[in-house]
Amino acid sequence: MTGRVDMMTEAQPITLITGASAGIGAALADEFAKHGHALVLVARREPQLRTVADAVVARGHPRPRVMTADLAQPGAADRIEAELRAANLEVQFLVNNAGFGLVGPAASLPRAEQLTVVDLNARALTELSLRFVDSMARHKGGILNVASLAGFMPGPGMAVYHATKAYVLSFSEALHQELKARGVRVTALCPGPVETEFQARAGMPSGYFPPMFARSAERVAREGYGGLMANRRVVVPGSHNRVAALLPRFLPRGWMLSIMSRYRRGRAP
Repeated sequence: MTGRVDMMTEAQPITLITGASAGIGAALADEFAKHGHALVLVARREPQLRTVADAVVARGHPRPRVMTADLAQPGAADRIEAELRAANLEVQFLVNNAGFGLVGPAASLPRAEQLTVVDLNARALTELSLRFVDSMARHKGGILNVASLAGFMPGPGMAVYHATKAYVLSFSEALHQELKARGVRVTALCPGPVETEFQARAGMPSGYFPPMFARSAERVAREGYGGLMANRRVVVPGSHNRVAALLPRFLPRGWMLSIMSRYRRGRAP
């Protein structure tokens, strides 16, 4: 008597990158692909995602899978997980890069937009980080959470953005400690200014940041990848940015608030 036995194949480990349609996200896609990772790219804009995937292929790497999703909307993470399971894919590395900010006094900016900043920068990042811990532990992978230099200091003039990035930094450092025993790496990547679409969406005028703090998306991606693989808790690309990240430890909080407030007023359009 003969019969057919369906054998379950082992799920393929992948790197899931959010906010991958441009800027740091696209550079991270290229960096992970260069090191042999199979990619799943997530963002709201499918044409831009496909352009990034085409660029990865043009450099001689396998084509990433693309998924369109607005992570600020409820149920987005459920749908991503379901699509991965249907394709027999498991998250080995997670890169939480999706996020945005708004420039202006918090009381004057639209409340709904600021709550969307919280949903995307903090809630969605937390949900994805916790959702795939088991598969990351199985595959000895990790999480790269893209925070910001803004997470080290208060941010009058960008209050909600700074607050969400402070959350990302604190949350990532705690996860780094908690998941160490399970073999899961967790790194907070805290770049300073990077010339991307972020500035235009935030409402920042040209020349908003001093050039000495700026770094390319490619350099940020390279240092972020290296830091994650080395299981560094925090990565701040650029020596000027590392000094700036230390200042809040030594200056009174009131001084930092005054410095940041004067800086933003001087850069207001």
